[in-house]
Amino acid sequence: MSLSVEDPLNSVSENRSKQDMVWMQHALRLASTAAECGEVPVGAVLVHADHIIGQGYNQPISSHDPTAHAEIVALRDACRQLQNYRLPTDTTLYVTLEPCTQCVGALVHARVTRVVYAATEPRAGSLVSARQLMQAGFFNHYFSYEGGVLADESRQLLRFFFRQRRKHAKITDPQP
Repeated sequence: MSLSVEDPLNSVSENRSKQDMVWMQHALRLASTAAECGEVPVGAVLVHADHIIGQGYNQPISSHDPTAHAEIVALRDACRQLQNYRLPTDTTLYVTLEPCTQCVGALVHARVTRVVYAATEPRAGSLVSARQLMQAGFFNHYFSYEGGVLADESRQLLRFFFRQRRKHAKITDPQP
């Protein structure tokens, strides 16, 4: 007779992975909303104790605000609701694209504990791609991060958006 003993660490990891997928799916829905508004499709959700405390999507064009990235919009939403510029311990940000330098800085100041992103951003990503700011050694707060959760879905949404944008640009402004 053999007994099967479940590894509690493996169980926690599997549960976290399932939760990461659920929250990233929510972020992807927000990214789709951004695309519908003509914005680059990036969505972000801040989660604490299994509840959304802030959410947002890219809106620099519609808000006339170059800082209105999905992460910043989600941070502003959470901080407004919490009436505090610092987030509770164990807050996780789910975002569909690797954060840029501006967003990493804001996440540090807000004291986010963990960042989960979908797709990498080769030109402006500041966690693993263009820069690795969490390894720079000059911040007074650090957060853990991981990427690749629903990355294919995020990349597909981004590719479709930019393909449509280029196609529309050719129709409205044909080259001689």
